Amino acid sequence: MRVLIAVLAAVAFLAGCNTVQGVGKDVQGAGEAVENAAK
Repeated sequence: MRVLIAVLAAVAFLAGCNTVQGVGKDVQGAGEAVENAAK
């Protein structure tokens, strides 16, 4: 599970977004993916 979270976090930060808002959306998306996986 920790590996999945680390991979999702890395993808979120390496997705190529250059704005703070874009990073926030990527992190939110990754968080939702982890939440859905936990269900």
